[in-house]
Amino acid sequence: MTPTAPTTPAAPAAPRARRRGERGPLASIGLHAGLLLAVVISLFPIVWLVLTSLKPRDGWLSAELTFFDQPSLDNYARVLTATEFPRWLLNSVLAAGLTMVLGVFLAATTGYAVSRFRFPGHRGVMWLLLITQMFPVAILIVPLYNLMAGLGLLNQIPGLVIAYMTIAVPFCAWMMKSYFDTVPIEIDQAGMVDGLTPFGTFSRVVLPLARPGIAVTAFYCFMTAWGEVGYATVFMTGDEQRTLGAGLQQFIGQHWSDWGLMTASAVLIAIPAGAVFLLVQRHLVTGLTAGATKS
Repeated sequence: MTPTAPTTPAAPAAPRARRRGERGPLASIGLHAGLLLAVVISLFPIVWLVLTSLKPRDGWLSAELTFFDQPSLDNYARVLTATEFPRWLLNSVLAAGLTMVLGVFLAATTGYAVSRFRFPGHRGVMWLLLITQMFPVAILIVPLYNLMAGLGLLNQIPGLVIAYMTIAVPFCAWMMKSYFDTVPIEIDQAGMVDGLTPFGTFSRVVLPLARPGIAVTAFYCFMTAWGEVGYATVFMTGDEQRTLGAGLQQFIGQHWSDWGLMTASAVLIAIPAGAVFLLVQRHLVTGLTAGATKS
C-alpha cells in the first residue's frame, strides 16, 4: 500500500463582509427595543384612560393600573343619560361634517384654480392664503366674534363652521395646489379636447386622480373642527349649542373634577375620530407626500 499524503484541515471561512448600511445584531436589538419603548409610552395614556373610565364612580381616585375585579360602565351611563353629552356630540358631528364637506370643496377648487390658471391677482391670492396662517387663533377670536355678532351667527352651527374654515381652508388650499401641480396639465387638455368645460375637466377627470389629496384634506378639516376648543367656547355659549370641546369643561369646576365623566367622554369622543382615520388611512401617506416632488 502506498502511503497517502496527510490532509491539512480546511481553513475557516472568512466572515461575510457586512454590506454598507446593514445593521449589526446589537444595532437591531437596540432599534427594536427603542421601538417597543416608544409603543409602550404611546399606549400608556390610552390604556390608563380606558381603565379609569371603566372604574366605578369613585374608582378613579385609585392610582392602580391593574385591571380591577368588577369593571363598571356607570361612567358611560352617566355621560349618556345624566349630561348633555349626546347633544354636544350631535353638534360636533354637524360642525365637523359641514367643515369637512365645505372645506374640501373650497380647498380643492381654490387649489386647482391657483395651480392651473394665471389670472390678475394670482400671486396676491397665494400670499393671502399664506399670510392667514401666520396669525394665532387667539388673535382672530375678537374680530370673528364681532363679525358673527353683526351677522347674527352666534350660537349657530353655521357661524362656527365659518370660523373653522378660516383655519382649515388656507392650509388645505396650499396642500391641494401642490398636489394638482403633480398632475400633468396634458390630462386637462385631453379632457377639453373631448368637449369638457374647465369645471367638467376638474370634476370628472382631475378630481378622481386627486383622491389621496382629498382624503388628507377631509381628515384635516374634520380634525380641525372635532378637537377645537377656543372658537367653540366663545361662539357657542348656550348649553344646548355647545360642542364636545366646550361641553367637557362642564365636568371641571374650580375645586373639583369628575374624572370618571371626563375619561368616559374622552373614549367616546375618540371613536368617531378613529372611524374617520380608518376610512382615509389608505390615502394619508400618499396624499401627504404627493406634493413633495414634481413630475
